[in-house]
Amino acid sequence: MNKFIVFVLLLFTVAVIIYGCNTKNTTAGSSLNVVPYVKIEQYVGTWHEIARYPNSFQKDCVATTATYTLDKDGKIKVVNRCRLGSVDGKEKTARGKAWVVDETSNAKLKVQFFWPFSGDYWIIQLDKDYQYAVVGHPKRKYLWILSRTPEMDEKLYHEILQKLVRQGYDPQRLITAAQG
Repeated sequence: MNKFIVFVLLLFTVAVIIYGCNTKNTTAGSSLNVVPYVKIEQYVGTWHEIARYPNSFQKDCVATTATYTLDKDGKIKVVNRCRLGSVDGKEKTARGKAWVVDETSNAKLKVQFFWPFSGDYWIIQLDKDYQYAVVGHPKRKYLWILSRTPEMDEKLYHEILQKLVRQGYDPQRLITAAQG
């Protein structure tokens, strides 16, 4: 990667972090609850994005998947893939790593795609059979609804949305993801 691209990425990442530090928490002081416990060995695998809050790093992404694999050192390898613009668009891939920061629950992780910056990845809803998960951010800036399959039952989706409202999220901000 040439130096100019690295410089632009670094500058963008610093701007995002500075913006994040200056953003007010929309739920003013209320903490975000995570699930009681995550079996990481069961959580790893491929997840399909059903919906998300808009964000700059997934601009024009559709048919998004996240694949997690457990590494020998206990870290989690992350490979995010999406298609740009349409399900037939060019594939975009981002590789990173994640690690548990709260071993009591295993539900609070850090994810890193660009050293030295990392972001919070909190599992706030999880199906007992690990068929869907909802991932949030402690300041509620980010949100993803994930499923093991490309589509989700509409009734289940609405139940998830109701829980999100109780957790201080605004479901109106969600964009649903086209799948291939």
